[in-house]
Amino acid sequence: MTKRGTRRMARNFRELEAKMPAAARARSDAKARKMIEEMALAELRQAMGLTQERLARALRINQAGVSKLESRSDIFVSTLRKAIEAMGGELEIRAKFPTGEVKIRQFGGLAKRRSSPQRHAASRRAKAAA
Repeated sequence: MTKRGTRRMARNFRELEAKMPAAARARSDAKARKMIEEMALAELRQAMGLTQERLARALRINQAGVSKLESRSDIFVSTLRKAIEAMGGELEIRAKFPTGEVKIRQFGGLAKRRSSPQRHAASRRAKAAA
């Protein structure tokens, strides 16, 4: 499709949207926000404009590994954190209660602890001793 056709289609949508009753526009906006707020990992990657191959390079795994990661329903928090960070984001875990939300900070230092030079050195020493 040409740029002209794309612009025309966008303009036509805006015109249609402008003609919608306010209540219908509000419902449409709410649905759009909900769709954006709730995405599967694969949908998020696609929305960020990333291919599985590009994300795989950032995670230092192969494309099949990204595919497997995206199809799993149960993954480690550290794995999810790495994937989100490779997409340029930051993972936060929150618990929702009727009285409000609580950010779970137990996982906050996970990435920092894993990458510390002392931890790597200790791990190498333990492997060498084994």
